Amino acid sequence: MRARSAFFAGAGSVAILAIGWQAGVGTLLSSLPTSAPVASGPSASAGNATGTGTTGTTSNASSSPSTSATAPMASAPMAMASGAADGTYNGQTINTRYGTIQVNVVIAGGKIADIVAVKLTDQGRESVSISNQAAPMVRQEVLSAQSAKVSNIGGATYTTQGYLRSLQSALDAAGFTG
Repeated sequence: MRARSAFFAGAGSVAILAIGWQAGVGTLLSSLPTSAPVASGPSASAGNATGTGTTGTTSNASSSPSTSATAPMASAPMAMASGAADGTYNGQTINTRYGTIQVNVVIAGGKIADIVAVKLTDQGRESVSISNQAAPMVRQEVLSAQSAKVSNIGGATYTTQGYLRSLQSALDAAGFTG
């Protein structure tokens, strides 16, 4: 009986340490700089994204990058207090352990108006299920905070981190400082 309780106590301790380690790694990864973003905003010339006007979305849902970028169709982009011109900006495609993630951000009136998940993780049914549950929650948190600096969604660390890194690259490309 003592051996069994000692085993379960040890297993519980290991689980707590593993969860704490993952939380620490998530904080560390979110503080690391990302590589240069590519945008479909007014000054983009080439990259891994295609864009549309402020009312459309991008249909590039493949994990392979395209080689052209298009400026938004807005007749006169307006730079607001955030420094970002209205338009749709494409985030980088982020590779995770469970597949690739890419999001687009729509800036309107100097604010994050919408976030569209172009590609979510797709390696395995469980990964797809987790991504499909976590992406709307992360989207809502970002829209509320008007920033990519939000907390991870428990149980969806890879999805959350990939989503936020792709989003931050799109915000950087837009010049969003909100």
